[in-house]
Amino acid sequence: MPISEEQVRRWLSAVTPTGESADLVSAKRLEWVSLLDNAVAIKLHLPDIRDEPRAMEAVAGACLEAVRQGAIRAGERIRAMRVQFVDHDGGVVRESSFEASPKGVLRPATEATSSKPHAQQSVEPTPTLAGVKHAIAVGAGKGGVGKSTVAVNIAVGLARRGSAVGLLDGDIYGPSLPTLMGLGAMEPNVLEGKFQPFMTHGVKSMTVGKLVEADKPLIWRGPMAHGAFKQLTDKTEWGELDHLVIDLPPGTGDVPLTMAQNLKLTGAVIVCTPQRVAQDDAVRAVKMFEQLGVEILGVVENMSVFVAPDGAEYDIFGRGGVQQMAQRLGLPFLGSLPMTMDLRTNSDAGDPSANFEGDSPPQARLRKALDDLLNNLESQLALASVRQAKTAPTLTIR
Repeated sequence: MPISEEQVRRWLSAVTPTGESADLVSAKRLEWVSLLDNAVAIKLHLPDIRDEPRAMEAVAGACLEAVRQGAIRAGERIRAMRVQFVDHDGGVVRESSFEASPKGVLRPATEATSSKPHAQQSVEPTPTLAGVKHAIAVGAGKGGVGKSTVAVNIAVGLARRGSAVGLLDGDIYGPSLPTLMGLGAMEPNVLEGKFQPFMTHGVKSMTVGKLVEADKPLIWRGPMAHGAFKQLTDKTEWGELDHLVIDLPPGTGDVPLTMAQNLKLTGAVIVCTPQRVAQDDAVRAVKMFEQLGVEILGVVENMSVFVAPDGAEYDIFGRGGVQQMAQRLGLPFLGSLPMTMDLRTNSDAGDPSANFEGDSPPQARLRKALDDLLNNLESQLALASVRQAKTAPTLTIR
């Protein structure tokens, strides 16, 4: 029988860090425990040693040994363990991960350290998707800002320009691609242990929404979301891609951290609506990516203006706020996207290609905005590739 959270807490009660008068559990230093198939994740708050890497390493090792020995006594084996040290606000200041070798020996897998207070920095990610030239994360500080709609239209727009494009629905808890990409009637296919991506609108896409029951809530703890995202990336047969667009869940949770640790990202696009409350959360998303070492390709102002069928424009949320935010943060502003009746209709119908067609005033306004966004994004991708030494100038002497 798999080990339980109660067992892990009991085993960790045997660990008393140096300088502490009580064990981790009694002193309430253990803030969080999560389990998935004997993979253990814990979060510890130890402010007295937050700037002492060796001390945190020693505590992580003691926790690993306590849980390992406890599992052996229970007739079980731990296949992985992750120990995160967090600050008062819950920010990760150090992480130690251990994975079982083929012989079952638990060894360090990755460690992330921070040289700044309240900062989180991942280890150098491994490019697990060798055939992908550009991996573009699309994120947002809060839900409801149209992040998935922007991600879908970026992917379809790049494909319409002749690029080979993949679209990964990383929004594990609220997958939108089945609706937005018109995947409703399609069934998932596995070939030689690999998911075969769905092909619609010139884009290869994969989403957890087609791998579970449509109306089933995904009530997953962190490690489960971590594992699901890793399966979608590693076990999908993407082939050769110019761009892989990744639609992330809103906020600053486990999935962005997993992504930064497992993929070599070209950069991130942040989506925000004009209101101040949305901007506040967007700034947090920007800071998260910066702390993970992910370059910000730019920000997009979504729902900037409502364009009525007669072409009249209404500033429902007040346009321009995101551009001012970008200037304040020193980030590229990729463009503003309007709201239109057709955009909503096309999204519900799973027909994003229609957003790039039509001559009505709202459609013309939307097509122009999408074209400007794609032009700016392609420019930022080229600059990011040069900065990251993915492309280098050559000198030919004759």
